[in-house]
Amino acid sequence: MMSNQDLDSLKKAAALTAVEFVHDGMVVGLGTGSTAKHMVIALGEKVRAGMTLRGVPTSMETATLARQQGITLIDADNAWVIDVAIDGADQVDPGFNLIKGGGGALLKEKIVAASAKQFIVLVDQTKRVPVLGGSFPLPIEVIPFGWGSTAREIEALTKSRVVLRERNGAPFKTEAGNMIVDVHLARIDQPRELEIALNHIPGVVETGLFVGRTDLLIVGTANGVETYPATRT
Repeated sequence: MMSNQDLDSLKKAAALTAVEFVHDGMVVGLGTGSTAKHMVIALGEKVRAGMTLRGVPTSMETATLARQQGITLIDADNAWVIDVAIDGADQVDPGFNLIKGGGGALLKEKIVAASAKQFIVLVDQTKRVPVLGGSFPLPIEVIPFGWGSTAREIEALTKSRVVLRERNGAPFKTEAGNMIVDVHLARIDQPRELEIALNHIPGVVETGLFVGRTDLLIVGTANGVETYPATRT
């Protein structure tokens, strides 16, 4: 088993490869999480070396880091044209479908990914799985009003255990003021169909399923960085 330090080095290697796809004058979607953090820092180095770019952060945490790195940010209420969005993932299946939302930023992450001309996903080799689910639950953002009823509907649909996410003994709140329930599915064989069905449940804001959105997958492995182009379907 790889150490956390070894895994972090794989994440950093993937991030350094990803920022090579960022060019002067671009608007860049800035993901959230441990892998995306390396990407933001690497972009900051490019900015300090003279590159001009503007960023759209997917969380307050990322926004703070980006400002520290000297990256100019675009106001959140703008109608962006994002050239490339770069983000990590909690799981990636062979069809380049993702589970995201372990850090709780899935709503902003999906809005930015959907707004980008190109969506680049960074992972270390441990995030690649033969099928989504199993070792990682599916996060779903729900509104606080009637969240218990919404969770019951999700449980009935998926026939799986649904757990309210908590932090420090209290319900976890997203930056939009919503809650997250984590759905423990043994496997997700049809992610597109599941995403559609979940989004039809009243109270569901968004799911952590990112289906058919990945344009380029960059994987940090013990044998080097591997890059896989994908086609949105």
